[in-house]
Amino acid sequence: MRYKIKASLLAQENFDKEIKLNKEWDNADLIIEYLKILDVEYVFGVPGGAIEPLFDALARRKKGDGPKMIVARHEAGAAFMAEGYARETGKLGVCCATTDPGSTNLLTGVASPYADNVPVLVITAQTPLHKFGRNALQESSCTAIYTRYSTLISHTEQINPELISAIMTANRIPKGPAHISIPSDILRQPAIHGSDIKIERIVQTFTLTDNDAVEKLTNMLSNSWRVVLFLGRGCSYAIDEIMQFSELTHAPIITGPDGKRWVDGFHPRSRGVYGFAGHQSAQETMEDETIDLVLAVGTPITELDTSGWHSNLLNEKLVHIDSTIEHFSRTPNHVCGDIKSIFKKLNENVQQGLKWGRTWGSVDPLQLKYLKKKASKQKHGYQITLNEPEKCSSDAIPLKPQRIVTEFSEHIPEHFRLHIDAGNCWAWFTHYYHKKNTQGNYHIAMGFGSMGWAIGASIGSSFGSKQPSVCITGDGSYLMAGQEITVAMQHQIPVIYVIFNDSALGMVKHGQILGGAKQIGFELPDINYAKLAKAMGIEGITIRTPDELVNIDWQRLGENKHQR
Repeated sequence: MRYKIKASLLAQENFDKEIKLNKEWDNADLIIEYLKILDVEYVFGVPGGAIEPLFDALARRKKGDGPKMIVARHEAGAAFMAEGYARETGKLGVCCATTDPGSTNLLTGVASPYADNVPVLVITAQTPLHKFGRNALQESSCTAIYTRYSTLISHTEQINPELISAIMTANRIPKGPAHISIPSDILRQPAIHGSDIKIERIVQTFTLTDNDAVEKLTNMLSNSWRVVLFLGRGCSYAIDEIMQFSELTHAPIITGPDGKRWVDGFHPRSRGVYGFAGHQSAQETMEDETIDLVLAVGTPITELDTSGWHSNLLNEKLVHIDSTIEHFSRTPNHVCGDIKSIFKKLNENVQQGLKWGRTWGSVDPLQLKYLKKKASKQKHGYQITLNEPEKCSSDAIPLKPQRIVTEFSEHIPEHFRLHIDAGNCWAWFTHYYHKKNTQGNYHIAMGFGSMGWAIGASIGSSFGSKQPSVCITGDGSYLMAGQEITVAMQHQIPVIYVIFNDSALGMVKHGQILGGAKQIGFELPDINYAKLAKAMGIEGITIRTPDELVNIDWQRLGENKHQR
């Protein structure tokens, strides 16, 4: 098997930078210098006794000379913020916590970027070394779950190599969180002075591309007439090449719920979402017997992506293209490597074939089928079939979720970042939210499915983008983590919180109904969240009628700060 090694530089502009050690630094100062060189702007965390040296090092910096500390209200919220920042900027997200229970509170928040391959550096403190094994207050183990790398620093000489290893691991494929646990006395010790460290050591990654597999795929493509693309969350940096491939081959596009962010909902070849809360148009595409080849791109092939790993998708027609080998465990044919490079090569091959008269998908029965649905197409303007489309324009009170999501699709400004929390919001927005020209601004984290994820992630995203964020959450998630709204208020950042308030854990309630289970444990109290926000000094708005829904002034809310 032949492989081509491709080097990608995560921070080319930093290659000439190096860390010049200061004799007055302690180890905490050295960590902050690493983050400064990496252009990390924020550290998200919650203070405590053992982590105090890291906070001291941040405080010693002059304004603008290194990252700023953002204090969350709960450690899981800090991890979600770091993930949101990393998703938005492409930089390393950084979160920190003190010893247990601070570090254990991080676990759920860290599991989310682990599941979704987002690079995050997790720094936790530890009790001083001489207290190990003596039942000291909040002593915790050095091991951690849901990280790509985890280590305990036991002496000063380890700081440089272990920190470099952690940052490199967080950024290499598969990306994810890396964790270092540092005793407080180690943080206070003077940094070891050795040779200066060039930043290129820790920002360079390598991707192996299986050229034999690319050639095999090219042969399969030459013997196919109708191709379908199935896109997952990992298509970001290659989406232009993927869309060019779709144009050259007339390939219809379906996505998983977390892949829809890369495709304009009004694109003429978009057939919508396959899997959880998906569209009949996507289902019919996969059932079409004239399809010869299905290319699954940048997807971990999860249960929610695939309708429970349905055979309509997972069969010998499918070729799985990804840069993460771990994702290949459930698929029959694989091409591993840099997705952008793979599609550049495929496009070259297709263009060469077109010169010789070869065509793909020249007759599209699906296109003819959808053209017959004039009423639906004229109303929505896209090639995706919706369940109960009449509810999208319903004037019923209480408001129908279909109507709410349709209005949000039409009126939320294109540059706003949208974050969808776990729960029934997943279903409504996966199925009914379609918008032009918002590629990459739609965020959903279905790898781990943490309630409250969007509440923190929208804050981190807004810190990174300097643009307004909209957090779509339910009352159940908000009661878990809604206190993080005060972080947006404190730092005057434009985050709009939208709470779907039905006084219930909706996914639990409807799951019990669908599964024929006893109805229990889903009830929540009736709370006026607008008044709750006002009690914190934040504007609160209650929307009950269609007129109030249509008249939401998104521009004003985005210009003002900490809105809900």
